[in-house]
Amino acid sequence: MTEVPLSSPDRRRTALITGGGVRVGASIVRAVAAAGADVIVHYAHSESGALAVVEEARRLGRRATAIQADLGDRAGIQRLADEALAWTSGKLDLLVHNAANYERIDPAALSAEPWDRALKLNAEAPYLLSLALREALREARGSVVALVCLSAERPWREYVPYSVSKAALAQVVRGLSLALAPEVRVNGVAPGAVLLPEGTDDAERARALSRIPLGRIGRPEDVARAVVFLAENDFITGQILAVDGGESLV
Repeated sequence: MTEVPLSSPDRRRTALITGGGVRVGASIVRAVAAAGADVIVHYAHSESGALAVVEEARRLGRRATAIQADLGDRAGIQRLADEALAWTSGKLDLLVHNAANYERIDPAALSAEPWDRALKLNAEAPYLLSLALREALREARGSVVALVCLSAERPWREYVPYSVSKAALAQVVRGLSLALAPEVRVNGVAPGAVLLPEGTDDAERARALSRIPLGRIGRPEDVARAVVFLAENDFITGQILAVDGGESLV
């Protein structure tokens, strides 16, 4: 295995994490900063969370900033890319696509609008943001890691647009891994039951646990460690790593 550490004596490495102010995204920011990289924390609405993890990264001695942008809007995607590159002087080593629309839709209420929201944020935005930053990533021989989902392979009844959008994102990962090679690697992490949605009752939690061979709900840190692993191993591209406690096997 060859590693390209996120800490480097030669130059400071920089990562952009979308949706980095809360939940799994915040854990990814912490892990990337702990691994040695400066961080750009994108947020849509969670300004307080984004500023909090920025301060955590600074306490580790990293440069860090937060940038607000609406990734459901193409102009917002381009603005995020432009502001990120201005802050890094045109360098970027790691792009993490974490921001997502996770919208529960009753099958009787399926319509065009949730489809559009899911596809725009979960598939189109990662595709377009990767393209907007590809030259900086190429110059750094950097990498992209996208947060996919087990539902990309097995859709969930009450999350049809979400599941379809994550399947599309899986193909974005595979397609861009070919299109941007050899300079840029593109991989994905597919979490299983990690940080169950707010409002999950005891019965739902028990059902989730029953499907996990390792017998526990995942932690955000489990996903964050996988992101750092994929960022640092320079002979992996086009792969989607399940971080699910074995759930995808049953």
